[in-house]
Amino acid sequence: MPRHELIMPELGIESPTPTVSLWLVARGSEVVEGDAVLEVLAGVATIDLPAPATGVLIETLVVEGEPLRPGETLAVIESDADDS
Repeated sequence: MPRHELIMPELGIESPTPTVSLWLVARGSEVVEGDAVLEVLAGVATIDLPAPATGVLIETLVVEGEPLRPGETLAVIESDADDS
């Protein structure tokens, strides 16, 4: 089964270090590509990060309140889709 990583994007804005605000989906839950999985707090802005694929959220690698770096893997989603 293919695995897809949810990666912290470069926000391109000047702000304090972004942090995990809230997980919107629990580990083991199904997600749909494009649906919000995680809220990130960047200064006064809250940004929703979408699922990169449809499947099951099998790993969350950061906790609420944890500072984030661009390019960091935040979660892993496993899908039934065939990549070929």
